[in-house]
Amino acid sequence: MQFNLATITAVGFGGAIGAILRFYVGFQIIKYFPHTIPLATLVVNVVGSFFVGLFIGLFLYYTPSELLKSFLLIGFFGALTTYSTFAIESYMLLNSTFWYGILNIFLNLFGTIAAAGIGYKLIIYFLK
Repeated sequence: MQFNLATITAVGFGGAIGAILRFYVGFQIIKYFPHTIPLATLVVNVVGSFFVGLFIGLFLYYTPSELLKSFLLIGFFGALTTYSTFAIESYMLLNSTFWYGILNIFLNLFGTIAAAGIGYKLIIYFLK
């Protein structure tokens, strides 16, 4: 990967789209599924991790341009998934409702790892 204007632009556009989608999905989830656990963060982290795994697996078979990889993996999914939001929400939950905080950490940590692995394995399985 190169650090040049094209790559910076690809990451920037991907990040802008990912951030807007993250905001929209979060808004919709909070609107329709209010809950003590921050489900919006959990959903974007798990779904984003699934697709990162899917694309990493796909890229083993099809080699996209470095710009597309930068756009998707660094820009779009980097902005869509929300680790810093997860961190502060977990901290706040641990201080107010300890077991919800533990549940949130567990679901985000293991849910995202499982989703990334499932996405990766699905691509490997179907593209063999």
